[in-house]
Amino acid sequence: MMKKAFKIMGMHCTSCALDIDGELEDTEGIKAANTNYARQEAVIEFDSRLITDNKIRKIIKDLGYEVSAS
Repeated sequence: MMKKAFKIMGMHCTSCALDIDGELEDTEGIKAANTNYARQEAVIEFDSRLITDNKIRKIIKDLGYEVSAS
C-alpha cells in the first residue's frame, strides 16, 4: 500500500470533499481517502499494483476539480 497526498483546487465546501472521498473509496485499488476542504488536499491510501496516480487524478478531474501531487 502507498499513501500519497494530492493538492485539489476548486472545492467550495466540505460536501465537495465528501463527494471526492465517496468516489475514490468506491474505486478498486483505493483503500482509504481523506479529503480536507480547508487544506485543499486529499490523502489517499492505495495499492499501486491496481491503480496509478494518473488514474486517481483523472477520477478527481472528472468530478470537476483540478489536482496535482503535493
